[in-house]
Amino acid sequence: MFDREGRRALAVDLGIDKVMIYRFDGVKGKLLPNKQPFYQTQPGAGPRHIDFHPSRKFVYLINELNSTMSALIYDERSGQLKEVQTLSTLPADFSGTNYPADIHVHPNGRFVYGTNRGHNSIAAFAIDPRDGLMTLVGHTPTGGDFPRNFVIDPSGRFLLAANQKTDNVVVFGIDEDTGVLRATGIEAKIPTPVCLKFLI
Repeated sequence: MFDREGRRALAVDLGIDKVMIYRFDGVKGKLLPNKQPFYQTQPGAGPRHIDFHPSRKFVYLINELNSTMSALIYDERSGQLKEVQTLSTLPADFSGTNYPADIHVHPNGRFVYGTNRGHNSIAAFAIDPRDGLMTLVGHTPTGGDFPRNFVIDPSGRFLLAANQKTDNVVVFGIDEDTGVLRATGIEAKIPTPVCLKFLI
């Protein structure tokens, strides 16, 4: 994923527990190691996906193997990443197998969401705009099994969750003041949905 200026790219590598940081040479079309070449996650975290905060001051990372979400400070001038917080994506009383997958920051910058494959939920966190720290809002069942991917529509009013193993995409409304998701009763039957994108 490129930063806002297109000067750097961040590449998430689950196998080595790193987010690689590259400088982009737009003339030659090459990625070159940044001065800080990577951000190291906790051992065994299994970083999977990232998303930038609209302010570009923060990056949010979801970790597949230890079911956590991390808030990172991003320095646009240097490309440096610094972790400020890591929280579980799961309720405290859940003990089953789980693999988080996708992550997206709401367009208003006030919330960040992540999928839980196993718990079959969307975890929602409120974001403090001053320091990027997260506070749990809650967990919403996705109405299916193995929610691999989701997308927030450009208006910020709806979230669509793709449940891979139950062949359905479920639509939720988003309360833009609280971040809470509500079921709309709308869903589409789609074979093995794994990725959703809006064309805008």
